[in-house]
Amino acid sequence: MLRPPQIIAIGANYAAHSDELKLRTEAGAILFSLWPNSLTGHGSTVTWASDIATQVDYEAELGVIIGRPARNVSVRDALDYVFGYTVVNDITARNLQFSEAQWSRCKSFDGFTPTGPVVVTRDEIADPQDLGLTTHVDGRIMQDASTGDMVRTVAELVSYLSQTSTLLPGTLISTGSPGGAGYSRTPPVFLHDGSTVTITVDKIGFLTTHCRTL
Repeated sequence: MLRPPQIIAIGANYAAHSDELKLRTEAGAILFSLWPNSLTGHGSTVTWASDIATQVDYEAELGVIIGRPARNVSVRDALDYVFGYTVVNDITARNLQFSEAQWSRCKSFDGFTPTGPVVVTRDEIADPQDLGLTTHVDGRIMQDASTGDMVRTVAELVSYLSQTSTLLPGTLISTGSPGGAGYSRTPPVFLHDGSTVTITVDKIGFLTTHCRTL
């Protein structure tokens, strides 16, 4: 599997998701890194210790892959630096997320960033803000939204990130998840031993992940 030089995740980039998790609105984008061991592919089986991660959640996200070094790029030109787009499932241990001051560990268990299975090049997607995202957990639809609901667009995110550091080719940006998280449901819907998650992004395809607990 190819390894990106950096995996950058964006938090609270959909208003509905921010509201359901009761996250405060920040003046700047919420950023965190996902560790490389978290990356896995389509059809993989993700495992975790159920006594450590007690509330494991799914998050459908559009993945953006940088194609050439981006530094101080404008919003107008930002998409010219994108190589292509893919599907990401930003799996999250919510019990850790809300007990720690950072979000990297709760989202960086081995295999917690399923990605793929394909990359659709930028020229095939005229507008990354016009893509539907859905999540099915064990056949039940849990998320159904559009990238048009993003607080910050893909172009705005690439420009924003490039103002302080160079985005290297191959960098993966996970652009945030819409509403419908399992944590916010009544009763909550968490992933468990035997769960299957399928995330679909229009014009790209679907990504399936199987779950097992230890």
